[in-house]
Amino acid sequence: MTILDDRLAQLDTLTLAYGGHKRRDDGMCAMETVAWLAGEKHTDRPECVSNVLASYVVGLNDAWDDEARQTLKPYLPRLVGTNDGHDQERGLLAADWMIRTYTPAWLRLAGLTANADAVAGLPPVTDWSVLADCMTVLEEARKKSAAAGAAAGAAAGDAAGDAARAAAWAAARAAARAALAPTVANLRASAIDLLERLIDA
Repeated sequence: MTILDDRLAQLDTLTLAYGGHKRRDDGMCAMETVAWLAGEKHTDRPECVSNVLASYVVGLNDAWDDEARQTLKPYLPRLVGTNDGHDQERGLLAADWMIRTYTPAWLRLAGLTANADAVAGLPPVTDWSVLADCMTVLEEARKKSAAAGAAAGAAAGDAAGDAARAAAWAAARAAARAALAPTVANLRASAIDLLERLIDA
């Protein structure tokens, strides 16, 4: 499968849109743009793209805001031709990232540093049998995280009276967004790094 040069020349002028679209005239998400670049029918699952990469890019496209979504554009032409039989390797790379990078970032943000270190220190996911060991460590972290979240919610409920609850939640949401920003930025950069590695697998 090749890329249509006239369409590639227009890529920088496009704005990647959230979600799927019935017609190209309604907008295009990242994967619909890849199908368009390759001259395939309108779809977010082009035949020329690895299934693992297609799922991953759809997830990024729909999880990120409009500005961040546009950072996917330079990688879209590289997706053409990745339906090459290497999805087993790509799946393991993605699982490893989810377990040893993504999950510890959120655990650290929740103050569960020891659990984050334990998860990040797991051996690389090089085959699916390693996942059983990973799941034991992840389940322990999940239980501690749930307990911490319940305790924080109870404390917030006790501290806020009915009259002050709305203002307290608004302030809490603003503070949470500010606290999340560095983690979100770091994970976005890491997600792009993973995209590079998935393409090159």
